[in-house]
Amino acid sequence: MTNLEELRSKRASLKEDTDRLFSATDKVIGESQRVANLAGDSEKIITDLETEFEKRTKLHGQDIAFLFFATALQCARQYLLTDFKERLGDQESAKNTLGENRFDPHNASSDRSHRLYNPSLEEIISHPVPFDLNIGGEKFGNPLSGYGKLGHRAATLGHDSVLGWIFGTANIVTSTVTDAKFNSYHVGSDNLRDYFKSNANTALVLEKTFDKLTNQGMDGKIIVGTSLAKEAVHLLSDINSKNSLPLPIVTTFNPKLGSTLAKYGLDMSNVLNVGKQAALAESINIIIAMIHRLTFGLDSEVDTKLYEVRTRKIITYSNVIASTSNIILVAMGSAVGAATDNPEMIRKSLKKLDVGGFLVTVGHLLNDKKFITQVKTEFVLNNFDKLIQGDC
Repeated sequence: MTNLEELRSKRASLKEDTDRLFSATDKVIGESQRVANLAGDSEKIITDLETEFEKRTKLHGQDIAFLFFATALQCARQYLLTDFKERLGDQESAKNTLGENRFDPHNASSDRSHRLYNPSLEEIISHPVPFDLNIGGEKFGNPLSGYGKLGHRAATLGHDSVLGWIFGTANIVTSTVTDAKFNSYHVGSDNLRDYFKSNANTALVLEKTFDKLTNQGMDGKIIVGTSLAKEAVHLLSDINSKNSLPLPIVTTFNPKLGSTLAKYGLDMSNVLNVGKQAALAESINIIIAMIHRLTFGLDSEVDTKLYEVRTRKIITYSNVIASTSNIILVAMGSAVGAATDNPEMIRKSLKKLDVGGFLVTVGHLLNDKKFITQVKTEFVLNNFDKLIQGDC
């Protein structure tokens, strides 16, 4: 090869390298310009992505049907299943309690033979629970008096809806009463009525009960089992009475506080009813969510998370509509009752207040909003990243 040809070859090779370099540079400049343009238009792009998210998660078609169905179920629950029931007197409530005739005769007269810590099975069955007494307490400093609306129910552990299963059962087994300060007393009977007889030992009350359960064969177990059943019947009959029972454990710290709370509506009957409202409201939500998600395959254009957003919107919207309508109707009924001086109408209206459902609604508003915001953020960031990467 001559020197001239060699020079031409090198020149051609250099030109090719230069062209590749300028081509690569043009690509870098172009890509940089594209990314710069995206950055400059980022606010508009993000707004467009947010609009796209709202479009993809908007309720339509079958979603609307699910929304109306869920709302109808919640409204039916509010007015047919979970309204606050009429409170009954002690005797009427007892008569409506399963097992009352067998285990807890409130009206029975008392004639205890009083074998200390050891009443017979027949005596346990036929006599009233020992912690319903109210006579003779002055000799012991009136341990069950002065506690407001609930009276002895706030002052005796046998009426505690949690501790009563232990102490109330033990009191029945041993014919004793244990007050909120964990002091115990033997219960006797005079003129067919129970009264404070003498001091008892709380530790022995529990020990004697445990001994019957573990060391006295089937007879002891039957006595403890019968006492437990009697305690259950008694608690159930008292919960739905006008005064109901105090909130659990509270009376061990301050018996008067238990009565004060009950005076303002915080008693076991209302707590259980609110819990029932919340449980049934959430059960409906779960059922609707499960059925709606089963229809996911019918909408192939939406991914699972975006579809779940629609599911959660159905639940939240239905809860908000039902709760709002309930509050409005209760408020209107109460207002009409007040305007017409009709306290009965006010009372009946307030019984329909869906407190538990409202709490469930608030919970979904907070939790579902957090979930939807998180999914929306992921949707926007992921799609914006794809634009930057040039994938779409």
